[in-house]
This record gives sequence, structure tokens and C-alpha cells, in this order.
Amino acid sequence: MNNLPGNGMLKMRYRRPSLKTALGITRAKKRMNRRLGITAVMRPLRARKNYERRVKRRLGYYSEPMKMFRLIRRLLK
Repeated sequence: MNNLPGNGMLKMRYRRPSLKTALGITRAKKRMNRRLGITAVMRPLRARKNYERRVKRRLGYYSEPMKMFRLIRRLLK
């Protein structure tokens, strides 16, 4: 992780974690869904979004300069 102490200067997070993530609710729900087999059933329904995310990653949408550009654009809105 980039924000661990000992890595020098702490970097700004790309996104703030949600309250549910901070409380561990998200992790518990994921664990439950895996145990019940819901994750396997839902896998084909996520294929399109996964493909879109893969294309964006290859085009550089998640690169540091683009993340900074989107941050600045949000701040100037």
C-alpha cells in the first residue's frame, strides 16, 4: 500500500473509503456472498463492466496524470 508509514511521504488517496468499508461491512457482505455462491451466479453479469474497465486501463484512464486531471476538473466545477 502506498500510504503505509515507512514509505516516506504519505500520498493522497485517490478515493476516500466509504463508511461501510471502514466499518468492515463490505468485507462481511462479500464473504457471505462467496459462501452462498451468489458471486459465481453474478459473474456473467459483470463481464461487460469488467471489459469496459479493462479497455479504460489499457487506454490510460487510470494513470496518474489522468487521475490528477479528473481531480482538478472536479475541484474547478
